[in-house]
Amino acid sequence: METNKQKIGNMGEEMACEFLKQKGYKILDRNYRKKWGEIDIVAKKDDIIHFVEVKSVSRVTGYLPEESIHPWKRKRLGRAIQTYLLEKKISEDLEWQTDSLAVFLDFKTRKAKFRFLENIIL
Repeated sequence: METNKQKIGNMGEEMACEFLKQKGYKILDRNYRKKWGEIDIVAKKDDIIHFVEVKSVSRVTGYLPEESIHPWKRKRLGRAIQTYLLEKKISEDLEWQTDSLAVFLDFKTRKAKFRFLENIIL
């Protein structure tokens, strides 16, 4: 049984994928999980692989969802990215970056707003 937080997260990730597709990204993978970390979305655009961390919220407050990417989360994400690159045998010559996509869900209007931060530092 999904919790409300999981439902919001799953809905946000679905909408994030649609947002990225509309921006010309090709979705390569979703929810790549290892014991030591997870990657929400792996996408590609202009020969650059994007590892996208999605943060979804249903209430608009002063809170910035991307602020919840704490140092331990960044470390886990970095390890998952390295594993992904090795496991998928991705050439060392191929560029990659980490992005953050905040999804603000408004259930009353049935719409979402997005804040996309590209090439964040892990």
